[in-house]
Amino acid sequence: MFKATPNPPETDPVSPYSTLDSKKLHTAADIDSLRSSQSRAMEMFTVVPDATAEALTIQTYETFSSVSILLLDLAESLDDKPRHLAMAIYQLSELGLLLVGRSLENEMAIKTT
Repeated sequence: MFKATPNPPETDPVSPYSTLDSKKLHTAADIDSLRSSQSRAMEMFTVVPDATAEALTIQTYETFSSVSILLLDLAESLDDKPRHLAMAIYQLSELGLLLVGRSLENEMAIKTT
C-alpha cells in the first residue's frame, strides 16, 4: 500500500520532563522569593521626597475623588450584599475625601495669611 505522506520522523522516546531538577523545583516553590518580587512590584510607584504638603494633599484629594466615582459605578452594576459592600467602601472613600478636603482648605488658609 502506498502512503501519500511519509512517516513522521523518529523522536527520542524520553520526555524532557521525565527527570526533575530539585534545585529548579525548590526555586519555583520558594515563597520568600515570591514575597520579595511582590515587594519590588509595590515599589514601582514612589512619591518624590521633595513633594510639598500642598501637592500631596491635592493629589490625595484627586485620588479619593477617582476612587469614589469608580465605586459608585461599580455599585450600580451590583445587587444585594456585593452592592452594600461597594457602597460601604464608597462611604469610607467619601470620608477620606472630606478629611483631605479639609486638610487642603487648612493648607490654603495658612498660605493666604
